[in-house]
Amino acid sequence: MLIVIEKVFTQEEVNLFRQHLDVGQWQDGKLTAGSQAIQAKTNLQLDDHCQSVQALGHEILKRLGQNSKFITAALADKIYPPKFNKYQNGGQYGTHVDSAVMTIPGSNELIRTDLSATLFFSRPEEYEGGVLTIETDFGAQEVKLNAGDLVLYPSSSLHQVTPVTSGQRVSAFFWIQSMIRDHNLRAMLYDLDQTIQSLTAKLGADAPEVLKLSSVYHNLLRNKAL
Repeated sequence: MLIVIEKVFTQEEVNLFRQHLDVGQWQDGKLTAGSQAIQAKTNLQLDDHCQSVQALGHEILKRLGQNSKFITAALADKIYPPKFNKYQNGGQYGTHVDSAVMTIPGSNELIRTDLSATLFFSRPEEYEGGVLTIETDFGAQEVKLNAGDLVLYPSSSLHQVTPVTSGQRVSAFFWIQSMIRDHNLRAMLYDLDQTIQSLTAKLGADAPEVLKLSSVYHNLLRNKAL
């Protein structure tokens, strides 16, 4: 299941983020790459230990914690703190799959990567190439979103970022351990929630149909959540 969440941040808010990101201390992305990724990864990343980077990441998580679509799509249990990358001058990330388990920085806490997220901070017209291509059951899906938009997709998917031939592609990326480990079940719960939201808008929150479906949703979640 690939889900796009539009306008996590407004253009004005994106501009404020970019003011901080554009003056950041960018370093070779290979410094944080594993043995497999180091062969495929050509980009820049900000130092995760920088206080300003951590503050920007905190703002992202704070905003997503208020976004109903993200909440119901991810059903997050743990979130790896957002990181920031930049692609330019032919930079790319060849086809790869994200590590299944990661250690949350500054702790010994492990996170299982169920979902990957990319939050775009460059407008599509600012750069050529830089398409996030994700392999799905329905073929390869190409993603190049507006600044401030986010895409969620299974971390088990093979994916790549095509070469950026001009301009700069700046984004945040992070991983989520969901309360619902199974992708198919999580997708069904998301569809059920969206149906409840639609019926609530048409019939009202007290309608018998809405109350019954809400009961089914929460009991399924209660039964299947970690």
